[in-house]
Amino acid sequence: MLRSFFPKPLLFLISAILWTAFLVVLWYSYGTELGQIFGFDLIDDREPVIGLGFFITPEFQWFYIYYFVASALFTAFWFILLPHRWQLWSIVGSQIILFSTYFSVQVSVALNYWRRPFFDNVIAALDPEKNVPASELMSLLVIFAQIALLWMVIYVATRFFVSHYIFRWRTAMNDYYFSQWSRVRHIEGAAQRIQEDTMRFAGIMESLGVSIVDAIMTLFAFLPLLLSLSSYVSELPIIGVIPYPLMLAAIFWSIFGTIILAVAGIKLPGLEFRNQRVEAAYRKELVYGEDDETRASPPTIRELFSNVRRNYFKLYFHYMYFNVFRGLYIQADNIFAYFILIPSIVVGAFTYGIMQQILTAFTQVSSSFQYLVNSWTTIIELLSIFKRLQAFEKAIIGQELPDIDQDFIQTGGVEK
Repeated sequence: MLRSFFPKPLLFLISAILWTAFLVVLWYSYGTELGQIFGFDLIDDREPVIGLGFFITPEFQWFYIYYFVASALFTAFWFILLPHRWQLWSIVGSQIILFSTYFSVQVSVALNYWRRPFFDNVIAALDPEKNVPASELMSLLVIFAQIALLWMVIYVATRFFVSHYIFRWRTAMNDYYFSQWSRVRHIEGAAQRIQEDTMRFAGIMESLGVSIVDAIMTLFAFLPLLLSLSSYVSELPIIGVIPYPLMLAAIFWSIFGTIILAVAGIKLPGLEFRNQRVEAAYRKELVYGEDDETRASPPTIRELFSNVRRNYFKLYFHYMYFNVFRGLYIQADNIFAYFILIPSIVVGAFTYGIMQQILTAFTQVSSSFQYLVNSWTTIIELLSIFKRLQAFEKAIIGQELPDIDQDFIQTGGVEK
């Protein structure tokens, strides 16, 4: 799954994490000083630019150079150390996706800055004692249209590139598995794993991989903004006055939801895995029955389908209470941000435009922290596919099968 596409996957992943951590620390610790050394006019308390000019400020120009130099160094290191057939897609392609995703998140930040003047002008225009010209609102709507159009272009281009990136990954897996076909053709479900499981793995990674990158980039972009907006919120309900209330509330709420759903859905990955196995066994017997009249006899089919039914009924039961917890949490999440702002709203601590900024930034940060909550069902499916392909690879190299596969052999795929 990994070594077919990435060079030395474990070492590559560790080096990527360490290099990224070093760059992030360097950027937030000495990024301004380094930029000023290279002649960029960087000012910490500069008022945010409203509109497309936001993306060509000195801060952004310096970041573009910083990112591309760091990416080039990392790429050169791996190209020289360990050349790989898929290195252009796996290394350079990954860096392009990271940058485009970060840029897309910055478009959301630009829209967040736009919210304050627009909604403040809307509230002022609704006051008969104030005179807000229509041209002011129209100009702000034009700015919104420009930013939204940029977001659409970046979104479409990123999705197009990611689709090709993922298909190259699937191609790498397909080539690797098929090169072992003479050794694996007798393994149960070998054809299904090479065709269907690699297809599903690629499809899930296309959505799940981009969403996790987007969640991480959103945190980098919106956490500083949420910290600055915390100055408008003096206290939280029940708890009272605490430092950085908005950020701490977002972290607490997200961790709470993640733990609740992780506990509620702990049995689902194993059941999804077994579900694929019993379906494969049922399908395989039917295929044999097409060419051999002695196969797929009614008693055998009834037994295999009984296994399918039994596993599905268990899956339905566990998904039932999982969806109860997930539904309750999602509904509570819709009003949580308003709940924590009530003490500040009633004392008029901020304008309506600032409140819109706070709500948007809080939602972005909490949604990023809630990545597991929002993607749990997809993660469950990915884990079940990963288990199947992992067992397939173990069979290729002659290693002992995982416990769950041994359970399948002994019980026919039915949970003990």
